Amino acid sequence: MSVSRWSALILAGGAGRRFGVKERGGKLLADLGGAPVIRRVAERVCDAGFAEVLVVTGADDAPVRAALDGLACRIVHAPAWAEGMAATLCTGIAGLSSGTCGVCVFLGDMPLVPVGLCGALVEAAQAAGYAARPRCEGKPGHPVAFTRAAFADLMKLEGDAGATALLKARPEAVAYLETADRGVLLDIDTPEDLAAAVAAWNPCATSATSDSATSRGALPKP
Repeated sequence: MSVSRWSALILAGGAGRRFGVKERGGKLLADLGGAPVIRRVAERVCDAGFAEVLVVTGADDAPVRAALDGLACRIVHAPAWAEGMAATLCTGIAGLSSGTCGVCVFLGDMPLVPVGLCGALVEAAQAAGYAARPRCEGKPGHPVAFTRAAFADLMKLEGDAGATALLKARPEAVAYLETADRGVLLDIDTPEDLAAAVAAWNPCATSATSDSATSRGALPKP
């Protein structure tokens, strides 16, 4: 299913304290294949065909904005970002276009997230009535697709728990899409996580480039 009537929201508001010394630039600004992690995430999302892409910043507002220069996304700052993920998420939901049919929520520290799943997630969320998310090896991952029916609940969230409690409270209205792609789970919280992402990035990027070239007719289909 097309995501052309849906929005994409990238949460990039945290301080990333577990990543290490702040002077190194933080995890969202760490290098991944020659570009900051947050730019790698945004590049993928911007290429997915959403009606709009909104990035919510927090602790590193200015450098994150600079890292996203030239990409087709809107950037808003969450002034209460230090209160937790809920504040960043609420800022993002409030900033979405009024005509959107729903939103796929991405995390700014997950550069290997498979955006190709978004169409299936949107379809599953609409069928379930509330939300859908991928699941790998029994663990729920990202992105999470929320229909407009969830927006009011998302706006009431507080603290740093995110929307997990909402999803658990409505099992009958939440669909799960099974996948073997561990990109739905791989986030970057520590330097070791970054090293794992770097190791996975090159083959992932090569595959994406080949797929793009094939779709344009530059390479023959396998």
